[in-house]
Amino acid sequence: MSPYLVYALPLLAIWAIYWLRRSRRDSMNSATLAEAREAGLIEPASLHPRIDPARCLGCGACVTACPEQPAHQVLGLIDGKAHLVSPTDCIGHGACKTACPTDAIALVFGSETRGVTIPQLSTEFETSVPGIFIAGELGGMGLIRNALTQGRQAVEAIHARRRAAGAGYDLVIVGAGPAGFGAAITAKSLGLRYVVLEQESLGGAVFQYPRGKLVMTSPVELPLIGRLRFTNTSKESLLKFWQETERRLELQCRYQERVIGIDAVSGGAFRVRTQKGEHPAGAVLLAIGRRGTPRKLGVPGEDLPKVVYRLIDPEQYRGQRVLVVGGGDSALEAAASIAEAGGSVCLSYRGEAFGRAKARNRERVDRAARDGSLEVSMSSQVRRIEAASVTLDQRGALRRMANDAVIVNAGGELPDEFLRHIGVAVDTKYGTA
Repeated sequence: MSPYLVYALPLLAIWAIYWLRRSRRDSMNSATLAEAREAGLIEPASLHPRIDPARCLGCGACVTACPEQPAHQVLGLIDGKAHLVSPTDCIGHGACKTACPTDAIALVFGSETRGVTIPQLSTEFETSVPGIFIAGELGGMGLIRNALTQGRQAVEAIHARRRAAGAGYDLVIVGAGPAGFGAAITAKSLGLRYVVLEQESLGGAVFQYPRGKLVMTSPVELPLIGRLRFTNTSKESLLKFWQETERRLELQCRYQERVIGIDAVSGGAFRVRTQKGEHPAGAVLLAIGRRGTPRKLGVPGEDLPKVVYRLIDPEQYRGQRVLVVGGGDSALEAAASIAEAGGSVCLSYRGEAFGRAKARNRERVDRAARDGSLEVSMSSQVRRIEAASVTLDQRGALRRMANDAVIVNAGGELPDEFLRHIGVAVDTKYGTA
């Protein structure tokens, strides 16, 4: 045998294996991207990478660095270049940009076709209204680590410029999610008179995650606690730690109190109005999410205790007759999860098709429908909710059905109008930083 063949054959075998693996990888990533496009899920919710193909080497460092792997295939290589193959799964870690050796990645908000509104903030997180600050997801940074850190930094800035204390609070913190939690601990450590106002429960967006969902975060430093070393933990573990910390530090939090307005008063102070009363404040920190307040149906009976706006634990609906309202991924996931847990589900959607849901969620719904545990009612709307029943209007025909629980996944009312009403200036980003 020729000595050249002795070396050439193994090299050819190695190249063949490489190209076969690359072809399979490219096919999988192309299929993921095609699925996202077919479902209309091509617009990232917040901060995300914009990749310059001219600079991209196709090394895959960004793919490897993404903390969402392997639960979500956010980035992938196609034809030797990195692509954002599942845009709506990106939550803005930014690890891809750090890992890129050629600076081919920029972190941006919005896209050329869909703008994202971001409040104008100073380096100390102060808005265009002196004395009103924003930290966390509302300002574009939804990661738990970033939100905790920004909450701390914003309160430190507020403390540094604090005026002589008058009546009321030095600081009112709106929202008890990660940013509000970090802010409350910092306010406590600095001796500020403060209160946290939360329309729901401790945890904010984390509280709304489905049961058992893994929460990805990184170590962060907070006063009175020290270094938090959570790097990969469940929602339940993280919330338990926060609840224990709240009790131990005696944090001043008021739940089920929704802020409905913020008015400027003399002396540069504010009056924070809620449905329960008013709170004078020297400064205000908005630590609310971008998801906003859940959108209501506006039908009789919606105020019944059996009506909720998110799924926390599918198991709690085992053996119950449940109506899920909505046509997005959250609605389909809720309906399928409850059906798989042993509930009897009707999924009601006003549209003709689930146009903005991932294929895997549509498949779960179809499978449950074939099994008989889930009924899909397209082109239908809820007209009335009663203690033991609901009434649907499907193409003009009314139908009353027995019911134990209603879950409404109809999206949220974004806080943009609230910000404009209190005078906070916002910018609309179209694929820019």
